[in-house]
Amino acid sequence: MRLKPGVVFWTVVACCCGSAACSCCCNCCPKIKQSTGTRVMYALYFLLVTVTCVVMMSPTVEQAIKTHIPFYDVMCEKLNAGENCKALVGYSAVYKVCFGMSCFFLFFCIFTIRVNSSRGWRAAVHNGFWLLKFIGLVACCAGGFFLPEEEKFLEVWRYVGAVCGFLFLLIQLMLLVEFAHRWNTNWSSGVKYNRLWYAALTFVTLMLFTAAVGAIVFMSVYYTDREACLYNKIFLGLNGSLCLIVSMLAISPWIQKLQPTSGLLQPGVISVYVMYLTFSAFTSKPAETVERDGVNTTVCVFPLNSEEGDKQIVTAVGTVILFGCVLYSCLTSTSKRSSAALRVYRNSEPENERARCCFCFGDDTDDYDEEKTGSGQNVLYDEREGTIYSYSYFHFVFFLGSLYVMMTVTNWFHYDNHKIEKLLDGSWSVFWIKMASCWVCLILYICTLVAPLVCPKRFEA
Repeated sequence: MRLKPGVVFWTVVACCCGSAACSCCCNCCPKIKQSTGTRVMYALYFLLVTVTCVVMMSPTVEQAIKTHIPFYDVMCEKLNAGENCKALVGYSAVYKVCFGMSCFFLFFCIFTIRVNSSRGWRAAVHNGFWLLKFIGLVACCAGGFFLPEEEKFLEVWRYVGAVCGFLFLLIQLMLLVEFAHRWNTNWSSGVKYNRLWYAALTFVTLMLFTAAVGAIVFMSVYYTDREACLYNKIFLGLNGSLCLIVSMLAISPWIQKLQPTSGLLQPGVISVYVMYLTFSAFTSKPAETVERDGVNTTVCVFPLNSEEGDKQIVTAVGTVILFGCVLYSCLTSTSKRSSAALRVYRNSEPENERARCCFCFGDDTDDYDEEKTGSGQNVLYDEREGTIYSYSYFHFVFFLGSLYVMMTVTNWFHYDNHKIEKLLDGSWSVFWIKMASCWVCLILYICTLVAPLVCPKRFEA
């Protein structure tokens, strides 16, 4: 039956300005769960602001806007944005926009505390009113540009961002460990039915370890020196050795006995991420120089002509990883199997696990109430009996993620002396934060391996 235009119009209005469930795409797309659709909408808000921050940090975009927009100088003067709109780009602008986004998610974090039913009015606000919430988000981001005592705010907010960004980094590490376990468990479940899954596991594992070994070789060539960079030599060798140890531990007989699905795929994922964090830490260190032929020479730097080449790569990769973690947290299944992934039961391979390439999406075998819509996707109401994830915790993670975006996009540096293009040469505090993140990631993964040995009864299925 074809819906009348008026019905379609009021459906869209109810979706944007009311508490009705909202389908994200057209009706030719697969079914979507109500809880997943809500989290995807918040993720789109998050990604939109993040892209805006990236644009604000791009000198190329700034130059293109100045070149192609007529009366650009006049417009900047009318907006009181300074010469060439300097107040709307650079570090200070990113700090202010992320301040507004973090306030938006912090408000919803407090607003949705102890929401256990999807039928209440607070749950309705969380799951609907998308246009009004978007307007609120824009207002929060714009309000950051009208804060008093800008210089003090920027300095204090940097330290708040550093602490909260590190907390989000820990959550990101937990998501990574869970992702590695779930990936291996899902694909291993298909091996007994089709040997192609074994070939896929082998190929991906080989590529991951090739990338990790290649990163070690790359950093040993360009980020170590025979006369300097002692910390680089020590920590590169230490982190590489720890990755080897966890790889051997994952396939050891006593671990395999309790966790049949434990293999080399998980340590491969962990090793690649640890090598990225190691590279990121090396690029965050203050520059070192040695005297050669009577000339002070900077050593252990990225082999590109651009002075900021390594920092641009770190920022780009960090942003991609951030997007991946946000999307994974939104698309991953909210079933008991997923929430207990880090506990790693003895029989960690569910009997009804179905191997899929896109294993991040929830299984379609769950039976939920369904709404047939003619103007969008079919919505599966999976929260009829109650909420299946913590609304408050979800917004808290996005609050921390907003500040992590601020620190990542600005390369963990701060806005200094109102000069947009000025970067600090490096920071030992950032170096130690990122290096500690490597060890935390490895410790988390080791805990998931040895926990069944320490507390066998607790981890029995």
